[in-house]
Amino acid sequence: MTARGVRTGEDAEDLDVEEVLALVKEGNGHTPGSDHGGGSGSRDGGGPPGGRVPPPGHGGPAHDGARTPGPASPGGEHAGHAAGTAGHGAPQHPDAAHQATSWPVAREIAARAARAAGRRATVSLPLDSCLGLVLAAPLTALTDLPSFDTSAMDGWAVAGPGPWDVRDEGALAGHAQPEPLTDGEAVRIATGARIPQDTTAVLRSEHGRTDAKGRLHAAREVGHGQDIRPRGQECRSGDQLLPVGTLVTPAVLGLAAAAGYDSLTAVPRPRAEVFVLGDELLTEGLPHDGLIRDALGPMLPPWLRALGAEVTAVRRIGDDAKALYKAVTKSEADLIVTTGGTAAGPVDHVHPTLRRIGAELLVNGVKVRPGHPMLLARTKENQHLVGLPGNPLAAVSGLLTLAEPLLRTLAARPAPEPYVLPLREAVHGHPYDTRLVPVVLRGDHAVLLHYNGPAMLRGIAAADALAVVPPGGARPDQEAELLDLPWAAAGIGVCFT
Repeated sequence: MTARGVRTGEDAEDLDVEEVLALVKEGNGHTPGSDHGGGSGSRDGGGPPGGRVPPPGHGGPAHDGARTPGPASPGGEHAGHAAGTAGHGAPQHPDAAHQATSWPVAREIAARAARAAGRRATVSLPLDSCLGLVLAAPLTALTDLPSFDTSAMDGWAVAGPGPWDVRDEGALAGHAQPEPLTDGEAVRIATGARIPQDTTAVLRSEHGRTDAKGRLHAAREVGHGQDIRPRGQECRSGDQLLPVGTLVTPAVLGLAAAAGYDSLTAVPRPRAEVFVLGDELLTEGLPHDGLIRDALGPMLPPWLRALGAEVTAVRRIGDDAKALYKAVTKSEADLIVTTGGTAAGPVDHVHPTLRRIGAELLVNGVKVRPGHPMLLARTKENQHLVGLPGNPLAAVSGLLTLAEPLLRTLAARPAPEPYVLPLREAVHGHPYDTRLVPVVLRGDHAVLLHYNGPAMLRGIAAADALAVVPPGGARPDQEAELLDLPWAAAGIGVCFT
């Protein structure tokens, strides 16, 4: 990947309207913690961070404008977007910025919500279905490894001191136990073949030569047991090879197969359904007549799979409150992901649907840009809903803020070790909220990318990670926490299974 269009400063066009206004306000004497500022103009407004979904007019989402179907300018709500949300024009509830949940706390709430759902039933699956899962039972050797003495090299099995008379037949891998050797005798042997009884050592092919009479001579001294893998060298039957909680990688699959396993006991993948909202969305062709292409429908399922989920359905709901209610109440997924509709406009039906079913709202807005109007709700005892904003990069922010820790915890995966890198250049921050900005990794620095507005995907498509920029911004060479993208990080996340 190359850092196309590396940023050298913060362009106003790379921010959405509320972020530009916030930066302007900062320059006009507004300080963090004042009653007005950081959350102003948010698409979803505030609302309490937890509790039952409040009714309209009682601390719920601020009415900051209804969704306006149709294309908008670059960086606007609908540019390249998948299921738009509310506009930017109307004022926000003055307390909304304080009612939203901080970014690190929102991530912890999501992980805690998954833990509160209780233990999930384990499954026994064939090896080829276990990649990326977590072991729910220890991997214990069912046999010695190797299960018999084997040759570590191609060459000759020899007995006693040389030179040796070479038998006509050889010893091949997968064949029956060869006849025992007597002193002064040798037999051709392949890597992995069973060692004949009374063998002293294996003489490598490159270390032996035969004379005119067909006798074998060693070109160097042969040590006792040389190039023989004795039975049980790696493990004995009953040894624990890997503990509960181990992530099943390709190497783990290989070890399990070598140790005698046909299937593994593992924590199953969390099941996820994606509900795409918005009547303005096209599934093919070019935008026309106020209609725009759906970017999230194609993007979210593979992203969720990369985060460890099994995507059981992608449903296009449109702007139909009854259809959304029916889809949510009938879903048996562990996680429902909705796109757009989290604001308070006339066709934004997520909050009313959550109120109607009596869902418990755990996170209602997060102090992060992009993606402020994301939400997390418990819809059933063992089911949660993550409401993503409609703007594509804002939706990515919601995935990594709320869906990733929830899915990771449901799958019993360990949390990744946080890591930081210095930023090559300064980056403007929101005065009150965390910013997530696409970056590429170049040597020992993170380099910011252009096209990182909430409605843009060019930046994230070229990125290796998202940099976590604290409120107020970061200086050149200041260290920033990085969130790896699953396919850019080394490890199992690259597998879209």
